[in-house]
Amino acid sequence: MAEHGVFYWNELMTRDTEKAKEFYGQTLGWTFAEMPMEEGTYVVANLGDKPVAGIFPMIGPHFEGVPEHWFSYIAVDDVDERLGLAKAHGGEIVRPPFDVPGVGRIAILKDVNGAAQGWMTPAETTG
Repeated sequence: MAEHGVFYWNELMTRDTEKAKEFYGQTLGWTFAEMPMEEGTYVVANLGDKPVAGIFPMIGPHFEGVPEHWFSYIAVDDVDERLGLAKAHGGEIVRPPFDVPGVGRIAILKDVNGAAQGWMTPAETTG
């Protein structure tokens, strides 16, 4: 079970997943598994048999001008409830909650200072 309030997952947001796979495979020894999704192909990086990160393809006009970067997700006990608290305390919801089968319920937000992050209730903790 994921612990509430702890960084849970990290994702490389990139325009060139093949180049990223080559770099991290050669430098960190990661291997990769691909998962098709609406926006392209998501890549899960593994170290041995343990998933350690994701690689997300930055495809489409909504990524125009956005530099490639690592993006973090924090595990929360109830993403919908926690987003209400975030809004009440000056946070901004960038992408409302959505479900990813087998992964969990995820939302993207900015904190009171504008720092973007993902909050997620992992599937293992959802009812």
